[in-house]
Formats: sequence, C-alpha cells, structure tokens
Amino acid sequence: VVTPIVGITYCAAIMYYLWVNYRLPYGATLCVVCLLVGEWLTRFWGFYWWSHYPMNFVFPSTMIPGALIMDTVMLLTRNWMITALVGGGAFGLLFYPGNWTIFGPTHLPLVAEGVLLSVADYTGFLYVRTGTPEYVRLIEQGSLRTFGGHTTVIAAFF
Repeated sequence: VVTPIVGITYCAAIMYYLWVNYRLPYGATLCVVCLLVGEWLTRFWGFYWWSHYPMNFVFPSTMIPGALIMDTVMLLTRNWMITALVGGGAFGLLFYPGNWTIFGPTHLPLVAEGVLLSVADYTGFLYVRTGTPEYVRLIEQGSLRTFGGHTTVIAAFF
C-alpha cells in the first residue's frame, strides 16, 4: 500500500519537470528505473554482500508497468488531469500484478528428500527468519548459542 503512494510522488515530480521544460513523456519511467537501480544496489550490497542473505528473499518490487502506462496516458492525452486520474490509477492498480512475473517461479514444484514442496517453501525451510517460531525454537534449544565466537566481542561494546 505504501510503495505505490510514495512512488507516484517521485514519478509525478520528475514527469512534471520533463514535460514542462522539454515535452518528454517518459518522466515516470525514468524515475522508476532510477529508483529500481538504487534498490538493487542497496539489496545487493546490504543483504547479499554484507550479510550473505539470499537475493530471492529481498527482490525489490517493480513499478515499471504502471509507470509505462502513466507515461503513455500523458503522451496520448497531453492532459494533466486525465493523466492523474487514469495514469495514476493504473500506476497503483498495476503494482501488484506487475510483480507476478518475479514471484511466479517460486511456485514451481520441487521434490526435496521425498517431499513435494514449492521452491518458496523449500527456501523458507533452508533460511529461517528471526520472527518465525522455528527460529525461536532453535534459540531455546541452544540456550543463547548466538553469543559465541565473534559476536561476543561485538556485543561487549554495546
């Protein structure tokens, strides 16, 4: 809910600047592509490179289909009001189905140790997140196993 609302404000600002000054109708798409490049850099260096977290859990959502429709509406109508109503509505409505192509392969079947699972279920079992009951059970069994080795030195300064 938050991402399309916040994302459309940046797109509208860049779209206004490019349309008023240069009559270029691709401001929203340019803005979304730049935001997506920044998100990929953050996800790669922050999650994968720094903490070795798998990239399939932190895929950035794409807003490109909605931005393309919004730019197309601006190009065809040359009217701010119609672009705001039709293009802005399409921007918000295409956010969820625009990401189906990214998450579609996670629903493929996979046989792991004789059990039929989806790829999403299997990766969820391999990489246990900290908010799940499985993680809490692992910590309770080990009685603070995480405070061994290099984490003790780091925790001593805080």
